[in-house]
Amino acid sequence: MTDPNAIQPSALDQLPDRDPEETAEWQASLDAVAKAAGPHRAAYLMRRTLERAEGNGIALPKLLETDYVNTIPTAAEPSAPGDEEMERKITAWNRWNAAAMVTRGSKHGVGGHIATFASAAWLYETGFNHFFRGKEADGSGDQLYIQGHASPGIYARAFLDGRLTEQHLDNFRQEAGGEGLPSYPHPRRLPWLWEFPTVSMGLGPLSAIYQARFNRYLTNRDIKDVSASHVWAFLGDGEMDEPESTAALALASREGLDNLTFVINCNLQRLDGPVRANFKIVQELEAQFRGAGWNVVKTLWGTAWDELFQLDTTGALVRRLREVPDAQVQTYQTRDAAYIRQDFFGKDPALAEMAKLLSDDKILECFHLSRGGHEARKVYAAYKAAVEFKGAPTVILAQTVKGHTLGEGFASKNANHQMKKLSVDEFKAMRDLLELPIKDSDFVDGVVPYGHPGADSPEVRYLQERRAALGGPAPARRTHALAPLPAPADKAFASFDKGSGSQNVATTMAFVRLVKDLVRDKETGKRWVPIVPDEARTFGMESLFPSLGIYSPKGQTYEPVDRDQLMYYKEAENGQILNEGITEAGSMADFIAASTAYSTHGEAMIPFYIFYSMFGWQRTADQMWQLGDQLGRGFLVGATAGRTTLTGEGLQHADGHSPVIAATNPAALSYDPAFAYEIATIVKDGLRRMYGEAAPGEDQNVFYYLTVYNEPVPQPAKPAVPGVDEGIVKGLYRFNTAESAGVEVAAANAPRIQLLGSGTAIHWVLKAQKLLAEEWGVAADVWSATSWTELRRDALEADAALLRGEERIPYVRRALEGAEGPVLAVSDYMRQVPDQIAQWVEQDWSSLGADGFGLSDTREAARRHFGVDAESVVVAALAQLARRGEVKAAAVKEARERYGL
Repeated sequence: MTDPNAIQPSALDQLPDRDPEETAEWQASLDAVAKAAGPHRAAYLMRRTLERAEGNGIALPKLLETDYVNTIPTAAEPSAPGDEEMERKITAWNRWNAAAMVTRGSKHGVGGHIATFASAAWLYETGFNHFFRGKEADGSGDQLYIQGHASPGIYARAFLDGRLTEQHLDNFRQEAGGEGLPSYPHPRRLPWLWEFPTVSMGLGPLSAIYQARFNRYLTNRDIKDVSASHVWAFLGDGEMDEPESTAALALASREGLDNLTFVINCNLQRLDGPVRANFKIVQELEAQFRGAGWNVVKTLWGTAWDELFQLDTTGALVRRLREVPDAQVQTYQTRDAAYIRQDFFGKDPALAEMAKLLSDDKILECFHLSRGGHEARKVYAAYKAAVEFKGAPTVILAQTVKGHTLGEGFASKNANHQMKKLSVDEFKAMRDLLELPIKDSDFVDGVVPYGHPGADSPEVRYLQERRAALGGPAPARRTHALAPLPAPADKAFASFDKGSGSQNVATTMAFVRLVKDLVRDKETGKRWVPIVPDEARTFGMESLFPSLGIYSPKGQTYEPVDRDQLMYYKEAENGQILNEGITEAGSMADFIAASTAYSTHGEAMIPFYIFYSMFGWQRTADQMWQLGDQLGRGFLVGATAGRTTLTGEGLQHADGHSPVIAATNPAALSYDPAFAYEIATIVKDGLRRMYGEAAPGEDQNVFYYLTVYNEPVPQPAKPAVPGVDEGIVKGLYRFNTAESAGVEVAAANAPRIQLLGSGTAIHWVLKAQKLLAEEWGVAADVWSATSWTELRRDALEADAALLRGEERIPYVRRALEGAEGPVLAVSDYMRQVPDQIAQWVEQDWSSLGADGFGLSDTREAARRHFGVDAESVVVAALAQLARRGEVKAAAVKEARERYGL
């Protein structure tokens, strides 16, 4: 295995050795030290020598950097297979159609990006022609994370391939009619083409790492052998500033993910200007990746530079390339030969002499056109090196010109990201440059034509033959005809129906116990993927360690300190648990990979990710949106939920708003269950809907968010009333009435109120029910609102149906129909959560919630502070009845004084 931290070939391969004998003496000295004093002494002397060189101002690459030249010298480049001229023609057609599509769409004001694909065309085309394995190959094919702004080029290739029509291209960014193309890679909008949504910057690289890791997980657990799959992530150099882009680099190298390649398009530009105006982004990225243990391949200069490097007998050219900042390199792209002679070559006498040997045309060819990322042979060499490298992931740093081939008005201009169209004259110049057979007469009324050589042309046949050899079209997403997973035995769920008796059980513990039973199921148990970010013991999951094992590709190379204990810390190569350490973002990336395995690999996996609720939606909501975009399925579990149940931890842990954020995600089914049997019912129905026999009209591509609490309380038995399961799933059912609860109300015609509670708030409501009856003569019925959000969505759908002329009554209105008295809703979240359904409740409505910041105190004190404890519920109920004239107004004041409110 090649050491990724070894100094890679660089200027040493570009410069002739002027004194081989002296070089041999230095090498012999180093060998002698290593032999006599050992390799550590030799390494020590080398480090001290490098420090002295740096102190004396001798220009040497830093230990984590190589010179600003290609990693693979021209002489070491392998010959690329295939027909290079045919591939040039194919790439030319794709360049043209990508630019034409965006330009034609600009007349509708829909925008688009031209310059990104123009810079990256050969990075994609080389992969499509020679490397990217399709879904029809053995295994699952490769996974491609396409840079979002390059999507027009991918559409252009699909058009050439016959997978898209001109109508599709003309509907770029115009999807409402049903034949449109989404702006960026989007599985929910174009599910047969796109696998991974990538335009939310930084999430693509993070997800790619965890996808490569999950591939190994599937193979090591004998779910499916996907060892032949390779993950390719195409990124922009500006995108690497996002913290998520580099958050998991160490994980990739630590686990030796040589099934992963990052291809970073280093066109030196971000949206508004240079990525590193005064510095060098390639060098910075090289040091970052090499420091993290990645293999780094730099593909910077095209073959036109070979002559210059051969003339560089003193190393002056290499030194100058290393010192010129990126913004100046960008300037050279736009200036004439005279300027480059003066500013680049004129800074060093040796370079000035070299420049005398170069024609203006040669200088312009090098500085305007010749970049490693624009030459198929150099890109092929880099890709081949990446897939053949073993033991570590590879990053390819490919230097390109943003806007390449689009003309002088685009190339390297700061504003090219916002430039959406070319003029007719610019298109004609581009046509001539690309040597395309498009006539002037094809431009009708100034509209640029699409170009296609014909379905039976040599270009299209070649493209399709190459893809057939590689396993079919790419990118492509497959919806496999998977058999529904068999439902687990009812026993696992029914055991919660009887309650816990006098035993106190938190709903967090109830959920973990349910999972323990489900992972033992013979049919589906192995498909569960427990994910936790270093809080397994907090959630009572440590009992799963020895039985399921914690996944580690190295297994367990040490004796755990708690080996003599029953629930010892057990790592295993085929471990089932993904215990990620302190990274919610990494855990979410795990979840996304597992939740979409039904499509990516044709294997239905059942991930559940349990986390502190405060650090879920608040911290990683963008990834949860990505999860919905990618059509993921599974269970997200927000533990230690609510604003008042973990108050000793302070406001940073006091979650009063996650359900609000979850409600904004159309793919998230958000539940706030109060009791253990509700959790079991929801999970059972979720397994049916996502993995079993979904009902007609039900979307399987959803995920569930459940909040669970850390407050131990007795768990009641499931009420033996009709429709309780339907109510739990739909979001509301009557838990009891004043009569069935056994609370005594003195008057036969006592005032009545409906109390709705969710999650842990149900317990304050039940206490309030008793207080209202015993101390105030008020009868209260208690309802469990398992999902305010699902009730609202059902009501919104009913409203939409009415506008279509259909008769439909919202479920919440049907459930509460005939319920006597006003409604008071109570939640451990901000009032906005229960207020979601207020407009569809016919009764008088009021709500209580925990609005504002949390605080550190006891649960009782926190609930009194927010006005949601049982006594506060009583006062609010009396106030609501007083407004209706059903109790005396004085009762409200009396209650406040009695309870010290």
